[in-house]
Amino acid sequence: MLTRIELRHFKCFELLKLPLAPLTLLAGANASGKSTVLQAIGLLHQTVKDSPFANRLLLNGSVLRLGSAVDVIDQVHGRRSCSITLIDSILGPAGERPNDSAASGEERELLHSWTFAGEPADRSLRLTAMHYEDDVASDTLEGEGLIPPEMMGTLPTRLEELTYLTAERLGPRDFYPLRDSEEDSAVGPAGENAAAILEARRSGEVLPDLVLENAPPTCLLQAQARMASFFPGCVLDVRQVPGTGVVTLRIRTSDDTDFHRPVHTGFGLTQVLPMVVAALSAEYDALLLFENPEVHLHPAGQARMGVFLAEVAAAGVQVLVESHSDHVLNGIRRAVKAGILEPNDAALHFFSPRSADASQVQTPAMDADGRLDFWPDGFFDQFDKDLSALAGWD
Repeated sequence: MLTRIELRHFKCFELLKLPLAPLTLLAGANASGKSTVLQAIGLLHQTVKDSPFANRLLLNGSVLRLGSAVDVIDQVHGRRSCSITLIDSILGPAGERPNDSAASGEERELLHSWTFAGEPADRSLRLTAMHYEDDVASDTLEGEGLIPPEMMGTLPTRLEELTYLTAERLGPRDFYPLRDSEEDSAVGPAGENAAAILEARRSGEVLPDLVLENAPPTCLLQAQARMASFFPGCVLDVRQVPGTGVVTLRIRTSDDTDFHRPVHTGFGLTQVLPMVVAALSAEYDALLLFENPEVHLHPAGQARMGVFLAEVAAAGVQVLVESHSDHVLNGIRRAVKAGILEPNDAALHFFSPRSADASQVQTPAMDADGRLDFWPDGFFDQFDKDLSALAGWD
């Protein structure tokens, strides 16, 4: 699990050291750096996915299109270079190179750091340094690509296979393209592969702690049950059109109706489905990055999304989510109070625009009852401010 990300001279940050948890919520004002955290990880993912042997960070690819070096290197302090560092917590005896078959022993941390440089107009950044260290060793790794064979731990696999679901998700469609399951195991940045993955994995297994007891433990039927928790009565029908490379998705929202094309069931269902499919098709210790999970959901659905994200994190899948919804936050708080997720397994970060006299990030702590130790000004408090204004209290 990633326990910290550090960004130096990356976009709006001179230096950011941000603790991460099984479930990390990024909140705050627009253009304050929330998406930047996800984008830093997303660029590493994009590079190892699109060009695994490149000694450059791809700024434009299948997941993100961020422009040129001038757009991603901090213009105030960064000049021509920036760095991304990930701290990864693993289980394994100190001094040994861990692997999937021997992940045992005490917990320790691995540091993986990349430094990149480029001229303002460059559409990618060249790798100038790559560093690894843990509590017993320190190595500077050389080789082709951002993920050389010598790199320790499971982070390389998680970076390659993570899901980054952006805020601009695909709306209702009559047809969805089939994908090579070996090449496209993720739902895609716009959720474009969700229906195809659901068709391919319809009989696949789901992590035990994510299985709902009211449905058989297969991916399709569990996804249907999860969707019904957001949209009561929801039934999914996914199938490949014979002789073509597409699948159809039809949705029923009541026992009294027939199946409908997605366009007739509203945007909310097609916005939630990729998150449900990503979570239910994830393996233990996978990494999910979600932007604005509340899009097109009514308040009750947003709160339910917060609970769902907590359930996913409690099942062993790490989730980083950017949200503007107080309902999502309160759903997470309710999940903690209900004992679904330990309070220390949820990290809440509030971002503010860069200022010379204030911290860019504040981090309230949560107790077992879901209460926060402090509320930064602007941290999901607009309802109270509006109520005070209407009552004439301010």
